[in-house]
Amino acid sequence: MAVSIRLRREGANKRAHYKIVVADKRSPRDGKFIEIIGRYDPKVPGENFVIDLDRANYWLKVGAQPSQTVTSILNKARKKNISN
Repeated sequence: MAVSIRLRREGANKRAHYKIVVADKRSPRDGKFIEIIGRYDPKVPGENFVIDLDRANYWLKVGAQPSQTVTSILNKARKKNISN
């Protein structure tokens, strides 16, 4: 099974927020998913995401492919984790 880590859109029109999910590549954007590992709200200034790095690293080890946006969020979370 091809697995990806991507964003799942939620919220109202023009007030979207996203959950970071692990899902089968073939499932639709807002369809079935395997696990929720975080959330992302682009409207919030500053730190606008929360992600479980342990679970993300596990899924990356077993072959999950992150989307470009999730890759960016993971890089920011790792930088924040190192500096703390």
